[in-house]
Amino acid sequence: MRFYSSGVVTVRREIDADLDAVWAVLADGWLYPSWVVGASRMRDVDPAWPGMGARLHHSVGSWPLLVDDTTTVLACVPKRELVLRARAWPVGEAEIRLTLREQAAGCEVEMFEDVCAGPGRFVPPPARSAVIGPRNAESLRRLAYLAEGESR
Repeated sequence: MRFYSSGVVTVRREIDADLDAVWAVLADGWLYPSWVVGASRMRDVDPAWPGMGARLHHSVGSWPLLVDDTTTVLACVPKRELVLRARAWPVGEAEIRLTLREQAAGCEVEMFEDVCAGPGRFVPPPARSAVIGPRNAESLRRLAYLAEGESR
């Protein structure tokens, strides 16, 4: 895990599954709450997911404190990169970039994230990093679990 002075957090994980299996999990919007820590349920997935501008309609939190919001694709290069803007108001919005690299024994996934809008921007970068880093490490652990199961 690396932290940048701007508050951006980078987490990497080598996954024991091929690139196709990892991408299959990312490309299935209905699986989003299965691997993204904090996302609790899906309400809808745009048919064009994960195409540019497509949205996931999800809920964040747990009952009785559920917030309905969306995540939008800002950029997508299939099997290489997925850039998202996740909303979680009233906290704010975050930009996330997932980069996939094929490895001899699987796939490496790198995940960058930082707050880009809303009150969360006023949280000092070290405090944001202290929350975002471990959350994203767990998200990649869950992504690996799903992708490794998919590849079997």
